Amino acid sequence: MKIVNKFYPHALVVLGFILVSLIYFYPVLQGKQIFQSDIAQYTGMAKEQNDFRAAEHAEPYWTNSAFGGMPTYQLGANYPNDFVGKIDDMLRFLPRPADYLFLYFLGFYGLLLVLKTDPLKAFIGAIAFGFSTYLIIILGVGHNAKAHAIAYMPLVIAGFILVFQKKYIWGGLLTMFAVALEVNANHFQMTYYLLIFLLILSGYFTFNFIKDKEYKPLLIAIGTLAVAGIFAIGANAANLMATSEYAKFSTRSNSELTFNPDGTRKTNENALSREYITEYSYGIAESFNLIAPRLFGGSNHENIGTDSSMYSFMMEQGVPASQAEDFVSGMPTYWGDQPIVAAPAYIGVVVFFLAVLALFIDERKIKYVFLSGALFSLVLSWGKNFSLLTDFFIDYVPMYDKFRAVSSIQVILELCFPVLAVMGIQSFFKAKEEPKLQQKALIQTGVFGIGVILILVFAKGFFHFTGSNDNYFLQSYGAAFVDALKEDRKSLYLADLLRSGFFIVVTFGALWLFIKNKFSQTTTLVIVALLMIFDLFFVDKKYVSAKDFVSPVQIAAPFQETPADAKILEDTTHYRVFEVNGNMSSARASFFHHSIGGYHAAKPRRMQQLFDYQIAKNNLEVLNMLNVKYVIQTDKEGKEIPTINPDANGNAWFVSSVKLVNKADEVMKALDHLDTKKVAVFNVHEHEGKFRNARMKKQWDTTGTIKLVQYKPNYIKYQSDNGKDGLAVFSEIYYKNGWNAYIDGQLTDHFPVDYVLRAMEIPGGKHTIEFKFEPNVIKTGGTINLVSSIGMFVLLIGGIYFERKKQNTNKSEFKV
Repeated sequence: MKIVNKFYPHALVVLGFILVSLIYFYPVLQGKQIFQSDIAQYTGMAKEQNDFRAAEHAEPYWTNSAFGGMPTYQLGANYPNDFVGKIDDMLRFLPRPADYLFLYFLGFYGLLLVLKTDPLKAFIGAIAFGFSTYLIIILGVGHNAKAHAIAYMPLVIAGFILVFQKKYIWGGLLTMFAVALEVNANHFQMTYYLLIFLLILSGYFTFNFIKDKEYKPLLIAIGTLAVAGIFAIGANAANLMATSEYAKFSTRSNSELTFNPDGTRKTNENALSREYITEYSYGIAESFNLIAPRLFGGSNHENIGTDSSMYSFMMEQGVPASQAEDFVSGMPTYWGDQPIVAAPAYIGVVVFFLAVLALFIDERKIKYVFLSGALFSLVLSWGKNFSLLTDFFIDYVPMYDKFRAVSSIQVILELCFPVLAVMGIQSFFKAKEEPKLQQKALIQTGVFGIGVILILVFAKGFFHFTGSNDNYFLQSYGAAFVDALKEDRKSLYLADLLRSGFFIVVTFGALWLFIKNKFSQTTTLVIVALLMIFDLFFVDKKYVSAKDFVSPVQIAAPFQETPADAKILEDTTHYRVFEVNGNMSSARASFFHHSIGGYHAAKPRRMQQLFDYQIAKNNLEVLNMLNVKYVIQTDKEGKEIPTINPDANGNAWFVSSVKLVNKADEVMKALDHLDTKKVAVFNVHEHEGKFRNARMKKQWDTTGTIKLVQYKPNYIKYQSDNGKDGLAVFSEIYYKNGWNAYIDGQLTDHFPVDYVLRAMEIPGGKHTIEFKFEPNVIKTGGTINLVSSIGMFVLLIGGIYFERKKQNTNKSEFKV
């Protein structure tokens, strides 16, 4: 009975999380699925991989449907012995995206319990965290991996706190499993930001240990965290090792080229330029969006209604009312520093108010850890708007320059403020025997909150309310259009400040009436909770709602086959397609064809360079060597037409000679004017060991034939017939880690030519040539996964045993 009494409040809380998640995303109960733009692109990229799984019941680990060919390591590949992934699947049992919302709630609830919060307040705090606008909007656009990683952040923090509180076994076990789940979520940028906060948290506890001269507990804590981290990382070894291997092949790794596409010399050696890293930098003044959602216009697609200046302007122009209403439902009212914003990063003004209250009334020093984490992440999110700190991190902090969209580090702030808010309301109620302390803290918080609102109201005249695209609107629609747009931006500015001020006043009033014994604690808590949650709920619904859900059929096939696609698909041979409109930033063509384009945050670096340096300059010879047989273009009427390329080189061909160069620069420059059907360019400095006859000035036999006879994404088979030794070039992407070449079953060296393609020497005669994708990293990583997972299980059983034994010992000593 005691066990039931102990756990039933938590069971009710979990049930509450399930209900809230399903109610918020209620269309999932109707069988609908949310349409996420990024997931639609992923579906296009992963089509060949998923088809292979269905047919072969195995993993290909390679796809030719995107960027000419790439590993599927970052396309949802399933790794052997991924037991952590199976645990994660059990936790995400709800339909998507309710599963991620549930995880938000569950992880944050665990952190609040560790901070000694009672279940009801922890439940309310978890709901407030999960409804933070940024966390909802990333579910709307399809940043699932990001949401996944954010959801496990609180549990990792909770594990660290327990360990530093000398609860080594429970803390170590929680840390081990939470870190394993965090890494398994596979969004390394979010995990990296979490590490920054953990350094702040660890620094705080380490300082206290050293101050109190508790060196042994400090060493035990560090050792516990190290063991937990080793096993957690080991259980994800296959994914981590494969990702690390692919990263060197991707745009996240430094370029070998020393010149830009326009021929100028490169001044930046980083894989990502400083401008690209900081493109999404949060404006300093824009930070007040955190407490007033549409202070800077909200989003690039805001519904401003029929009482707006823009609607009046449209009506004055004689536009029909229905068209005007439709037009103002998606206005570019955002005027901040970022290029595109789907929704403001709003944490909730009630959350903000209670977090400030915590600073005045909560006596626990750990509040300064969460305050420091919030402020530090806020300043880093300013990016180029605070270049002193940002440049330091890019230049000197390891791996910081591997990630873009620095504004997304605000996820740490969005975690810290709800923690502080719960600490604030909890401490406020605990101080009920000290009404003077309550009054002082509440008045200080109220003055601060209303003061900020009033300052922003009076600061309205200092802002220009001009967006980055207003010049375009001025040229296209005229000055009156832009003036109306600015008026609506000003209206949103004042309206949301008044809205936030209202919530502050009502929250203040509820807490004040509690001090005066007009409200009970339960009544006050319910009122404040409803204010906090409804504040966020109604803002969230503006950006992610039932209208975003569609039938499962549309999710499974997010792209519609066009007549151009249908015509191309009549050709059953093996070839590639280039969709001109998609460039290298759309996976639409990948859903139907083997495309040289795609959509990914970490594209194959050399294919991106080939596009920037050659294809974008209309070098058709490069399209030929990539076996681009069809080019999808748009005619004057906007109709897509498939243009056949009669000069495509085919799947493989024999060249007569080799052009030897010594640097990647020279390979790229040689492609400017190269007959790829006759000549191959080889970087002798890099791969001479694999091309034994590279320096022999011989004419290779080109009279033979080589034909593709079997194709799978991870296996390609050719038949060759040539009278003398030949040098064959294959229109397949070279990837040294995994692809093995065989001639008549014998492993044979192959090597890169023409910057991205494969080549190999073929002896005279008839031969069977096979390429097999056999990545050792998967085998090795899978073994480490297994060993580490077994170790985690043993530690779990051992930890439970020793804790139970300790409890029994304590009970026996108490009886004596």
